[in-house]
Amino acid sequence: MPRGKAIRSVKQVLREGQQRVTSQRVLLWDLLRQGKGHLDADELYRQARDRSPRISLSTVYRALRLFKELGMVEELHFDEGHHHYEGKAPREHYHLVCTSCGQVVEFTSPLVSRLKARVGQAQGFQVQVADIHLHGLCPSCQKKVQR
Repeated sequence: MPRGKAIRSVKQVLREGQQRVTSQRVLLWDLLRQGKGHLDADELYRQARDRSPRISLSTVYRALRLFKELGMVEELHFDEGHHHYEGKAPREHYHLVCTSCGQVVEFTSPLVSRLKARVGQAQGFQVQVADIHLHGLCPSCQKKVQR
């Protein structure tokens, strides 16, 4: 959902976007919002099938595309293989991505606000959003490498 606006229910957003409210869309949204981490379509599908065995993978992909079009989710590209999805956060955040195990950790930093202001000023841009993914090794994978 757009940053800075009051949180609305999935039903409200779908209706405002002139889209049908279906039990499958509500289920998928709930899984995205409740899920820990950043889900890809396959993991979302597996979780959805546990609750609704008749849901199809194509339904998951169509819902994700719709959620993205309505501004409800962000599609994240951590690697070339596939996309991850997360519900739009109320505040800007960034990602640390482990290049070994794929773990994704969210973080915020006041340094980014200063960086946006300085780079924007130097280049004559009004920077609105920063999309930062820092890649490296998580603590667990660092320990494995040291062994």
